[in-house]
Amino acid sequence: MTSATGALAPRRVAVFRALMLGDMLVATPALRAVRAAWPQAEITLVGLPWAEALADRLDSIDRFEPFAGWPGLPEVAEPTLQQRERFLQRMRARHFDLVLQLHGSGGIVNAMLAQWQAGRLAGFCEEGACPGGRDAPDAPDAALFLRWPAQGHELQRLLALTRHLGLPATSSDLDFPLHAADYQRAHALVPRNRRYVIVHVGSQLPSRRWPAGYFAEVADRLAEAGWPVVLTGTAAERELVASVASLMRAPCTNLCGQTDLWTLGALIDSAALLVCNDTGVSHIAAALQTPSVVAACGSDTGRWAPLDRSRHRVLAHALECRPCAHRVCPIGHPCAWGLSADTVARAALELLTTGRWHTGPSSGAPQVPAWPYKEHHEHATLR
Repeated sequence: MTSATGALAPRRVAVFRALMLGDMLVATPALRAVRAAWPQAEITLVGLPWAEALADRLDSIDRFEPFAGWPGLPEVAEPTLQQRERFLQRMRARHFDLVLQLHGSGGIVNAMLAQWQAGRLAGFCEEGACPGGRDAPDAPDAALFLRWPAQGHELQRLLALTRHLGLPATSSDLDFPLHAADYQRAHALVPRNRRYVIVHVGSQLPSRRWPAGYFAEVADRLAEAGWPVVLTGTAAERELVASVASLMRAPCTNLCGQTDLWTLGALIDSAALLVCNDTGVSHIAAALQTPSVVAACGSDTGRWAPLDRSRHRVLAHALECRPCAHRVCPIGHPCAWGLSADTVARAALELLTTGRWHTGPSSGAPQVPAWPYKEHHEHATLR
């Protein structure tokens, strides 16, 4: 097909992806491709309200519009008919030249996006429902759609669409921009001359949470090896994180509820290692090149795991019921209980003792010593 960059030349572009943190971070390479294709265009991200803070920091985005929700989409409470109409009116008033659907297969959202009445609509579509099919072989936007890939990593699926549209090639690096003030707040919580590991035990979905007792056992193993342990989490996860701290034998620093997204990012960037569930912080670590060990419960690791499998160890207990579509596991959570604490602890210690741990912040803050205390190195050589 003719390159869409030359055929469209839009002045106002909307990108629709109304999903959570990790989902948004894996979309940042595709957003860079959109910016590279149309550097003079005004690019608006339409996403969940939380994503405004991310959009404000991305060079690929100029404006943000909060998504009001839509029937059938679980990320936002279903809006009233009046709320839906107000949202549609706001989108129509923006007079977008192009709306790019990066949300997913399009089974629900494509019909909604068509109601924005943009000049052109591009994105993914389900098999048998793409413009240009048997029902509409001459649809004007047929060349701007790509059938949703049934397999593959999410990041690579999104880049498949940018290639299909003829947009410039981009790297698979994730964007998570940090500022000096983020590091200042982080270093007020953990001095910058310390090296530590972060254990992040929360996840939005209970079905994605590895057992608290297992996290405590891993944290104790790391502390025994000489690494200070920092527990993190959101304010809503205080009870969960406190339970892990209470189960630990070793002391730890509990920062649950004391960080915003960016302070947490600076803490992760300054850490030697992150141990976590398969959740948004895993993608932050991937963006900042902080090594991680991910206890993946229920999730589709082929779709969501960090691409760098040397720096990031994604561990999972294989079961036929994966990937899980349940918020809460209805059969006793065997994928979580089947992944032992010893397996995760060994992977974490291997990353820390073979030199594959983080050597310092990637940007925005002074470098810190490679090892905080002499005994850490002694542990590394003895294990």
